[in-house]
Amino acid sequence: MYNASMKPVRFEIRICNTCGLRYPMAEGNAFGVRCPACMGETRLILRRQLIRETEPALPESLPLRRKKRDTSRAVLLDNIRSAWNVGSILRTAEGFGFAHAYCCGITPTPENQAVTKTSLGAEEWITWSYHKDAVKLIKGLKQNGWKVYALEDDARAIPLKKKKSTGNAVLIVGNEVTGIDPELLDLCDAVYYIPMRGAKKSFNAAIAFGIAAFALG
Repeated sequence: MYNASMKPVRFEIRICNTCGLRYPMAEGNAFGVRCPACMGETRLILRRQLIRETEPALPESLPLRRKKRDTSRAVLLDNIRSAWNVGSILRTAEGFGFAHAYCCGITPTPENQAVTKTSLGAEEWITWSYHKDAVKLIKGLKQNGWKVYALEDDARAIPLKKKKSTGNAVLIVGNEVTGIDPELLDLCDAVYYIPMRGAKKSFNAAIAFGIAAFALG
């Protein structure tokens, strides 16, 4: 996805004279003009400008950006296994203006290099905290007036539709295999599922969060 904070660099489309591979090559590619599949010689097909995302802003500009963030939105990652999913969710949460991410149970935090490799600096813009017990955390949030929503294939789940949630709200995304802790579901104000048209019955956790974050925005 491109936006105004990205800067252009050059890229090329090349075709290998040996194996016929057609591939893009960004400026400064380690392979040079050699084919990455067979190391054969290649020929240039076209050259264009590529839009590439810039690095996060300098720390001194961070407080101003955070003042504009919607402090009423948070995401809770309940025992997410994949550091790649965590990083992707953080990046998506930041893009939708979420203020905070609760990393619970075995969920890797941004202290894990694999998380930051996928989040691409989003952890510098969205605050996060680690909690061993998500149930205890949610009980505390509810006592402070927070609404709790979850994404889960559950008998109580209703179809996710575009709506504007009001007040403080936290969205729970659960473990890729076992799902959300049943006690967390019991504490939810609403449980949603994403209607699907294909043979598969669920989306990747990070993809599902992105859909829900947009729908409940």
